[in-house]
Amino acid sequence: MIRLDETRLLEHAGELAGLLVETVNGGASVGFLAPLDRPQALAWWEERAADVAAGRLAVWAAYDGDRVRGTVSLAFPGKANSRHRAELVKLMVHPDARGRGLGRRLLATAEDAAVADGVTLLHLDTETDSPAEHLYQSTGWTPIGAIPDYAAGPDGVLRPTTIYYKQLPATALTR
Repeated sequence: MIRLDETRLLEHAGELAGLLVETVNGGASVGFLAPLDRPQALAWWEERAADVAAGRLAVWAAYDGDRVRGTVSLAFPGKANSRHRAELVKLMVHPDARGRGLGRRLLATAEDAAVADGVTLLHLDTETDSPAEHLYQSTGWTPIGAIPDYAAGPDGVLRPTTIYYKQLPATALTR
């Protein structure tokens, strides 16, 4: 896994856009409607560069050779009383790379980096009954409930979303 700084994110934005397009158009609910086109996906990734530069977002990418096969991010809130937490966002694995443990490795990378950064609480939301739920449950995340009709899936149909959290070992805050 490679943590992307602002420059590297912009250099690899095209590859990340391709991953996002394949993920959304393959049916994964990550905040976009299908069909997602490449220019939209590219613009979305390029807009993330400012958040990476400001330290509000950390992004990791997994490569197979020179091809991006997966990504995960941590979003850090900007409030002084929330330095201990982060939101896990946009865990994506290319459809061709699924079922080989890449999602689990991406998740572990983000969790390890969070611990190293002094984060003691992670949270996320995911579509209820999605394949992602098995990953989160099998890696120690705790569901706290579902919100009906929270977000539209890639097909535009409203679906419930389950909220999860995971407590991490405490270290000194470094952020």
